[in-house]
Amino acid sequence: GLLRPLGSLFLMLIQPAWINVLREDPVTLMCQGTSFYGGNLTMWFHNGSSIHTQNQPSYSFRAGSNDTGSYRCQREQTSLSDPVHLDVISDWLLLQTPSLVFQEGEPIVLRCHSWRNHPLNKITFYQDGKSKTFSYLRSNFSIPRANLSHSGQYHCTAFLGKSPHSSQPVNITVQDGNEGPAIPLIFSPWYQITFCLVMGLLFAMDTGLYFSVQRYLQSSMGDWKNYEVRWSQDPQDK
Repeated sequence: GLLRPLGSLFLMLIQPAWINVLREDPVTLMCQGTSFYGGNLTMWFHNGSSIHTQNQPSYSFRAGSNDTGSYRCQREQTSLSDPVHLDVISDWLLLQTPSLVFQEGEPIVLRCHSWRNHPLNKITFYQDGKSKTFSYLRSNFSIPRANLSHSGQYHCTAFLGKSPHSSQPVNITVQDGNEGPAIPLIFSPWYQITFCLVMGLLFAMDTGLYFSVQRYLQSSMGDWKNYEVRWSQDPQDK
């Protein structure tokens, strides 16, 4: 299933392990953690509104169009979990994904899924309009280790019986290992502070160097003048 760390809680989307499903698909959400005691009530929230209270830390339903949205859970004496978003789509065909954002090195598994699990054949997966893989029966497309080139818009096509169908596109992003989008160095506040400090230091060094060189030149010019005087006097002494 899909396991997401949520502080002291975990909210697990386990059946199916996708963040997008078709109408009438069975869905089970599970609220799990390490500090639960028997008898604790589990409260479920959909788009901020309470929807279900029960003893068991799981919530199962058949997806309907109104079930799209953000889900959170809470058990007694625990904080509210972070949200998990579920999209319920009304269509014949759906490209399913466990996430919209992946880190470099993570595996990506996509699934071409049909309404009511009608048998599929001649299944093709596309990235940015280009065919990536074709199979007569295999409905999964796997990328063992994601890299930045795997970001893009994905969709699948397949035949339900003799009828061709195409899924709506899904945008997949692969990040370069950072948890969030990278901030350009030039806009980083630490970069600006460091830049100002370095420039100030260089200015101070340049100012000090300027006066040191000036003193050295003045001293050197004085020595040179003294040397010229001595040199001009020497022939006369001889």
